Amino acid sequence: MLIFLSILGGFLILTLGAEALVRGASAIALRLGVTPLVIGLTIVAFGTSAPELAVSVKSALAGSPGIALGNVVGSNIANIGLILGLTALIRPIGVQSQMLRRDIPLMIVASVLVWLLLIDNVLGLWDGVLLSGLLAAYLLYNYYISKDNDVEEIEEGPRNPLLSVLFVIFGIGCLVGGGVLFVNGAVDLARTFGISEVVIGLTIIAIGTSMPELVTSMVAAMKGQSDIAIGNVVGSNLFNLLGILGVTALVHPISAAGFSALDFGVMLALTVLVLPLARTGYRIGRRDGLLLLVAYLGYMAWLVNHAVM
Repeated sequence: MLIFLSILGGFLILTLGAEALVRGASAIALRLGVTPLVIGLTIVAFGTSAPELAVSVKSALAGSPGIALGNVVGSNIANIGLILGLTALIRPIGVQSQMLRRDIPLMIVASVLVWLLLIDNVLGLWDGVLLSGLLAAYLLYNYYISKDNDVEEIEEGPRNPLLSVLFVIFGIGCLVGGGVLFVNGAVDLARTFGISEVVIGLTIIAIGTSMPELVTSMVAAMKGQSDIAIGNVVGSNLFNLLGILGVTALVHPISAAGFSALDFGVMLALTVLVLPLARTGYRIGRRDGLLLLVAYLGYMAWLVNHAVM
């Protein structure tokens, strides 16, 4: 009973946090003259990536840094296949040219870069410095090019600037707390049914830490904030690759020993697939969403079938 309460409570807290984060971030975008897309790529992406950061750093400090890699790869796969797929099914997602020219290609480059750094099967201290530095440069670049005096009016959100910031802080807190509750409940449920640790790590933990992205993107899509919806996914994947792996590697070297190359290959394939889908009519439609979701479910089915031995 406690397991189901943990899962349900975690999801409800995630929903509340996503609502607060989207409203607060949208209001901040309006007041700063920063586009909602950039807010989605930065503040919202950072907030929804907080559970992945907590899990990865905790794993590194506990002497299991390899979990950090599986968490990031699994979360990035879930962000594209599950989250972007479901969000597009709910409401087609408009894609700005800036996203096509810069942010999606950067997500692809970051994925390839991490793969190259892992050729020696380890992400060390200097790899962490490089990845963290690239993330800092990306954030600074986003800020300096983001000023836009013609930002569209946003209907919902607090009017008081301080209240907007409090909404964001409250939302991030709920996303972290709700994510932890959801993951703990899901892991306990999986262990109750005898599901292996490998499957738990690559599926339940990855999906659980991606729940903030899922709820936030779906809430943003339903509110018509497609920039925040897709910016959240792309930004979160960049945060996962550059920030989470970077910070974790600074704390402890990340070993890729025993890590399946297929999982990384699936992440790269889905990451690259986003670009041609988004180029078609500058939108990710319901058919595209269905394709991404089917690809994700197929990968999950293969993973469970081969991991439960």
